[in-house]
Parts: sequence; C-alpha cells; structure tokens
Amino acid sequence: RHRSPQIANAKKGRNKGSAHIYIIDLSIIHNNNFAMAGSSQPNNCTAKTTAKIEMVTLPSGASYPTFLEPLTKNETALLEMYDTIKHYEKEAARLKAEEAKRRLEEADERYRAKVRERERAEGITGSDNEEDDGGNMSDDDKKASSKQSSMMDQNEEQYDPNANESEEDEDEETIGRRKKRAQEISRLRKDVNAGLAAEDKKEAKKEAAKRREEAMRRELLGDSSKMESSESRKRSLGNENDEDDDYYSDDDEAQTSFNTGPSIKKKRIDSSSAWDETKPKPSLIANIGGDATPIHDFSKKLGMSKVSLDGSVLFPTEGNLPWSPPNNPVNFLDGCLELELPDFDNSSSSLGSGNNTIAIKFHAPQESARFSINIASPNNDGYNDILFHFNPRHFKKGGQLVMNDRKETMWGNDLSVPLSILPLMFGVQACTLVVQINEEGFDVFVEGVHCARLEHRTVLPKKKQSLFLQFPSSDDYGNPENWQVYRVWWGRKQSMADDLNGVAGVNLYSAVHPKKLFISNLPKVHSDPEVDLRRAELERAFRKYGGPSGAVAVSIQKNSTFAFVELVSEQQADLALLEMTNSGRYRVNKARRTKHEALMEERAAKEAKDNGSSAKESVDWD
Repeated sequence: RHRSPQIANAKKGRNKGSAHIYIIDLSIIHNNNFAMAGSSQPNNCTAKTTAKIEMVTLPSGASYPTFLEPLTKNETALLEMYDTIKHYEKEAARLKAEEAKRRLEEADERYRAKVRERERAEGITGSDNEEDDGGNMSDDDKKASSKQSSMMDQNEEQYDPNANESEEDEDEETIGRRKKRAQEISRLRKDVNAGLAAEDKKEAKKEAAKRREEAMRRELLGDSSKMESSESRKRSLGNENDEDDDYYSDDDEAQTSFNTGPSIKKKRIDSSSAWDETKPKPSLIANIGGDATPIHDFSKKLGMSKVSLDGSVLFPTEGNLPWSPPNNPVNFLDGCLELELPDFDNSSSSLGSGNNTIAIKFHAPQESARFSINIASPNNDGYNDILFHFNPRHFKKGGQLVMNDRKETMWGNDLSVPLSILPLMFGVQACTLVVQINEEGFDVFVEGVHCARLEHRTVLPKKKQSLFLQFPSSDDYGNPENWQVYRVWWGRKQSMADDLNGVAGVNLYSAVHPKKLFISNLPKVHSDPEVDLRRAELERAFRKYGGPSGAVAVSIQKNSTFAFVELVSEQQADLALLEMTNSGRYRVNKARRTKHEALMEERAAKEAKDNGSSAKESVDWD
C-alpha cells in the first residue's frame, strides 16, 4: 500500500489543497517508490510508467491512479467536500465582484449627478446680466462665471451652423434645442448667483447686529476697558450700520444670549422723544436685574456697608480707587497693602460677639498667575511669622488654592484645593472672599461657598489686640502679582459654616477630647532624660486630678514645646483646666481627639450597644 501523507493529512482535516495537487503528489510518490525498487534504468522506466499510468475519475471530477487501492468512502467524501468548498469560494468571489461593480456604478452615478448639479448652478448668470450682478459677486464667482461664459461661447461657436461646412447639414431642431439649453443655463446661473448674494448679505447683517449688541451690552455693564474697542468697531462699520438699522424692528425676535450676561434687545427711539442730556439715562441692566451691585461694593445680602454697628470698611478710605501691586517690586513688602484689624478678641470672636470676619472684594484677570493674602499677629518679624496664608495659583497643576502658615521664615505643610471645584476667582469681573476666624481655625468662603478651613497651627493671643492683613506685591521669588482690591471690610458676623461635610481641611474627628488636656508654651526638651523629667514634673502637678489612685497619663514628644495629660474623668479635666488657668502656672486648653481615638470610641460604643451595656464611663465624684 502506497499511502500518501496528503491523504493522511486529509483525514485529519489538515490538507486544504485541491484534488489536482493531490494527484500530482501521488505520481511523485509512485515514481520515488519505483526508483527505490532497484531498477537499472530508473529514468526511462519512470518516463514510461508515467506515460502508461491509468487514472480513475470519480463522479465529482477527482481522479487517482489505478495501481492504488480504491479510496475509502471517507476519503472520497472528503475530496467531494473540497470540491464543493472550491465551488462555493468561486461563487462567493463572483458575487463579491458583482457587488463591488454595482457600488462603483452607484458612486459614479452620484458623482455624475453632483457634476451636473454643479454645472447647472455655475451656469446661472448669462453674459447679458453679468454687469448688473457684478457688484454682488466675489472675485471667485466672477472668475467662475467668466470661465463658464467662455466655455459657452466656445460651445456656441462649435455648434454654430455657419462655423464649419460640416455642420451645415444639421437640422433646425438640433440648433434650436442647443440654443434653448444655453438660455436655460444662463437663467439658472443668474438665479443661483442672486441667491448666494442675498445669503451673504443676510449673514453680514446678522454679524453686524451681533457686534452692535455686544458693544452696547459691554457699555451698559460699565466695562470701560472694552468700550473703546466697541466704539472703534462701530466707526469701522460705517455706512453698513446705517443700512442695518432696519434689521432691528419691533417684531424681531431676541438675539442669541451670551454666556457673560443677559440678552439685550435693541429698542427703537423716536427722534421726538430723545433723552434729555441733563438727566441720567435709565440702565437696561438695572431694569432687568433690579438694583445691581457695583463691582467695588459688597452685596446688600452680606450687610457690610461702609459704616455699621457690626463693622466698617478699612479700604478704601476715600473714593473707589482700587489697589493693585506695582509692576516691578523689589520684594513682597515693596508697595504692599497693609491694613490693621483692630479689637480682635479670640474668646469673644468665637461666639460671634467680637470682630471675627474679613471680607475682600477683588478682581483677578484671566491672565493672572496668582495672588495672595496674609494674616499675621503684631509681632510678625516682617511677616516671617504668618497665621494664615491664602494663595490661589491659576496655572499650577490645573489650578490650586494653597493655604498655609509660616513660622520663623519656614512654611508649614500646605493645604491644597483644586480650583476646578471652587467658584471662579480668575477672569470674573469681581469676586467676594470672606475669612472667618473661630476657635477651630480660619474658615474661607468664596462667593458664599465654604471652600476650606485652615486649622490653627499657632495659638492665638488671649487678650484683645490687633491683627494685621497684608496684600503682598510679589511672591517669595520676586514675581509680581496681578490683581486689584476694590474693598476690605472688618467686623463681626455669625458663623457662616453650617455643614462641614466635604469641606477641605476640616477634620470631622477633631472634636474636643473630654478627658485630655493640652499644655503649651513649655521649654523645648531635646533628650530622653529631659523628657523623663518633664513627664515626672507634669505627673506631680496633675496627680490630685487623677482620682483615688492619682494616676494620670502624660504624653511628651522629643524636640517639642507641648505635652498632653489625660485624666480619669471629664469632671476632673474641667476642674484641672479651671485651676491651672487661674494659677497661671501652665497654659492649658482642652485637647482634640485624634482620628484613631474617635474610631476606637465608635467601635467601643457599637460593641457596648450589641452587648446591651453602656460605653460611657461612670462619673467619678471624688
């Protein structure tokens, strides 16, 4: 049995060749086997054998040599299947070619239709009407028209029966049809060019109307920086504006509204009812939005008038001229604006009975990179010690609001908030910033939105004294700041912080600890023996508040000037706070809970609730 590898592969489905390739491989295998049998004349025998091979043809068209055994049913079926697949492939290729041909014909037909439409549109204006419409046609239209006219002239000359002797035999019907076609093309050309000219004129009217409306709106808004440009545009329009006056009528609809302000419809004013120049003209903006707030003043809702029982305006003292930093300051103190915040009392300001609120009305241009505000104590060493630093940076990491403090020329860990989640501060006409000082820290509000809180990092003075508000003229590297300050107000207001959820810088777990005290203004300890001595000293001082056992927990860190003392109960902590404050021996305040302590208390309360007991400690009355 001379079994071909192709047949074996065909059984496994790996041979994808045709039946003819299969037969040639069988012949090659037969020749090789015959040569290996030891014939003395392999070449001649091979040639003779190849010539005398008889082939058996199957009904499907496949054939094989007779000296091989007849193919099995599976092999025969496989060959027939290959033949069927080949037939299907040919049929699929034919259908695909027909579909591609059909698509090409459709595309060609569409292209020819567009060409005919374009030729029909371009051939509107004839030679008789070109002079009348020449003023409304552009240079390109004129060139196209002249080109089309020249082509038509050539066609007319070509089809003129008197041009060539060969065309004398043309009948009158053909000549009339050609003339009629030329007249139709000329008429269509005239209609299309007239429509295009009317459309261009209408668009020009709309653009001119929009420019006049925008110029009037900016003029009414009081934007003096853009009034001159609007006037120059009006002068450049010239007679075009006079022709466009009829575009505005009482029946016209309102134009498209702009993002920067309300839509204003121009009204017609009779010459008989002209305004008296001696009287002030009414404002359309005031009629639309009521009494609008000037850019240099605060909103009436804030209740921050120039002089009131709650506070007063610190800047400007006279007129409404804004402050802006100099162009080339030597440092941040050169040309800066410094204002005193008098009568600040930390104890009363937390309750809203003392001065605790700063309001600033300012304008930062769109191209401004940054500006900053500093609040410092009287002994600030040339603003090397800053309690609160407010610094929006327009182009840093997509826009960031940075708040920080400064101690001995060293900046602390900054608090950064993306400007994308805050109200706009750059590129708006005016913006209102409010900073409230309370026992927790500095609450920052921009346009009434609680943006962030910078918690106190330096203990505020207990006695009534003044703070200082500074507007630097440059940053620490001498880069000038670009903005304007319209008004500054200082006074007392109730806390505007209602909901602290989601406010940056607010530690929701930083409530007052019921039993822990914070002792500050201690001498700095540098070594472990000093830490042990400080711990022993505080344990002796607070032992009598530790209950029957006198046990207190003292926490001290190396290189620090503060310590924490935890007592046995809240009543003992309140008693120690009262007595130590009156004695003046230590500066004591209630400490804040850490996040870990708050989570541990929540876990204990949950476990106690599950067990049916109370997690609150019993009161020690001793």
